[in-house]
Amino acid sequence: MRSLTCFGRRAHPATMTYRLTDRLHAGRTVNVAADDINSTVSAWLAELGVHSPLVEELVRMVGDGEWAAAYAIADRLSVDVTVAP
Repeated sequence: MRSLTCFGRRAHPATMTYRLTDRLHAGRTVNVAADDINSTVSAWLAELGVHSPLVEELVRMVGDGEWAAAYAIADRLSVDVTVAP
């Protein structure tokens, strides 16, 4: 994994906090550690009776700092993901 520059400091993606927003449920936004992205998004999808291998791909793209791909995958999962302030 690469280090990212976040708010002027270098940070390793695995140690950062990410903001996830569920676009299918109004007002559902959480801040999670990188290790919790998979379980959080998977739980949201499970509430709808859905399972998607794209969740694991999202986690990988976020961890690799591949934000264009991460945003595209997140869009398909109806979530938003950003680095939490």
